[in-house]
Amino acid sequence: MPTDDADRQGTRSVEALEALPHRRHDPLLDQWVLVSAGRTQRPWLGRRERPAATAPVEHDPACYLCPGNRRANGAVNPDYESTFVFTNDFSALRPDVPPLAFDEGLLRAEVEPGTCRVICFARRHDLTLADMTEPDVRRVVDVWADQTAELGERYQWVQVFENRGEAMGASNPHPHGQIWAGAALPNAAAREDATQRAYLAAHGRLLLLDAVAQETAGPRVVAANDDWLVVVPFWAAWPFEVLLVARAPTRRLPDLDDRRRDSLAAILIEVLGAYDGLFDLSFPYSMGWHQAPFRNGDESHWQLHAHFFPPLLDAEKRKFMVGYELLAETQRDLTAEEAAERLRAAVAVAPPSLEPALDGAVAALD
Repeated sequence: MPTDDADRQGTRSVEALEALPHRRHDPLLDQWVLVSAGRTQRPWLGRRERPAATAPVEHDPACYLCPGNRRANGAVNPDYESTFVFTNDFSALRPDVPPLAFDEGLLRAEVEPGTCRVICFARRHDLTLADMTEPDVRRVVDVWADQTAELGERYQWVQVFENRGEAMGASNPHPHGQIWAGAALPNAAAREDATQRAYLAAHGRLLLLDAVAQETAGPRVVAANDDWLVVVPFWAAWPFEVLLVARAPTRRLPDLDDRRRDSLAAILIEVLGAYDGLFDLSFPYSMGWHQAPFRNGDESHWQLHAHFFPPLLDAEKRKFMVGYELLAETQRDLTAEEAAERLRAAVAVAPPSLEPALDGAVAALD
């Protein structure tokens, strides 16, 4: 690990770079990100994001995820009390596909078996993970872990994720996430698999645990507890992107004991509350867990972590990955250090969970 002197020199070097266009290396994906600080001040005549047109309600009779409602395929949801999992009615992957492949010169294709599931986080239509109590979020963590263990018996890659908000393509505002599981190792997972394996072979340590050691108490930390670190990665691509990393060696969600599941629930509420407090709105994002694949081999190079990719630059402007980003490399408009500072301030003033004020309503459902 770097010495204290090296750390101080590194800090001075980063500070010297902050006002200049510069590139930062992403060791997880082994690629570079162009940082162009100050571009958030440019005149903006483009698209502006608008707040939700209507306030959410506790139960929406037209919502296909609310308890007791009929879904698009005709199935009726049970009157569930907390979480509810079902196979997506419009799955992108199916388990019952034949083993077909095509290979002709540069043209290659193969059938991909898998499954897609939906996880309703809560019975109430108007909640988000940030609004829920720690026990309720802990139940979501347990479902993530249980589903990972079950699907890992059949599929190599289990992708737990959530798209929150219309800006991130969420088709329904009910609090929910998804799990896609497939036989192949997807592109991003394959890159992280290779970089983490190579780092362990070269250094004898886990890449992300070295990142935790280097970032702890540093300028990019957003929140932390004994078990988890939330940091705006030095190489972040999205404006307020964060990385949530387990602080002890951990391969997968099912490996977490009760204490670490509880502390995960707490830090999720803290960080997502900060997102909402940043611009005083329900913050859109895509988040997902990266955990060791399920293979018959050594996975000791993997470290459990989650990525959060929110698109907003401010309350009305979003970052579009277009032009240079699509044709050359990713570019961001503010430094990771500035983003972390603003998120830390939002953590300090984040509004309390909405749920305590609703205890009576929840109790009435029990």
